[in-house]
Amino acid sequence: MTIFNAVSRSPLYLLVAGQIREAILAGELAPGDPLPTERELSEAFGVSRASVREALRALEAQGLVASGGSPARTLVAEGAGGHARDALVTLLRLNQVGAADLMEFRSVVEAAGLARAARRRDPGCLAEARQALEDMRRPGVEIEAFDEADVRFHVALVRGSGSEAMHLVMQALREAVARNLLDYLRAQKDLAGTLARLVAEHAAILEAVERGKPRRAAELVEAHIRSFYGVPPAGG
Repeated sequence: MTIFNAVSRSPLYLLVAGQIREAILAGELAPGDPLPTERELSEAFGVSRASVREALRALEAQGLVASGGSPARTLVAEGAGGHARDALVTLLRLNQVGAADLMEFRSVVEAAGLARAARRRDPGCLAEARQALEDMRRPGVEIEAFDEADVRFHVALVRGSGSEAMHLVMQALREAVARNLLDYLRAQKDLAGTLARLVAEHAAILEAVERGKPRRAAELVEAHIRSFYGVPPAGG
């Protein structure tokens, strides 16, 4: 008895959808860009217009394309990145990845991202991180406002890495543990002292990035994440 099964050919519309999806993910088609017409796609792929329509329906269900424009055209969805982020969040939750594992992963991703950000020093991302830090410093800041500013701070610096992959993963990681973040703050016995310490750590991280010190930035953000969430040091 053979252990192998017969190879089945994927439906043509899936092959068409796969190529269009790859072009979107690779940045060859940007958000808002119109796709070629059904006739043009049919000719380009050498398939029927019915297969093209089925492919476009599949991509629309994934949130990658949408109908719009005048006359009506199929466009690359403006929120395509958001759909990809949501899919990653769902995947993390469905697989029931624990908070400790997520924080371990986050510390690795964010350390690498901030090292890159320190080499690039993107003015816009640094300005956004500075504003978030100022929001955290406001006297009497509420926990919810502090948490929101904390998210903006970290996401802005990872976006400063110039890596869309790191930025997307960072956003997904933050959303995957969003329910836990406020609980960590509310559980602190000395909340004022904890917030002051976190502000000081954020300020040191931002300074390292602004001064172009990749290794220092990576070390500081990793220590910041691990100490706050109780994640043991790498290799420890």
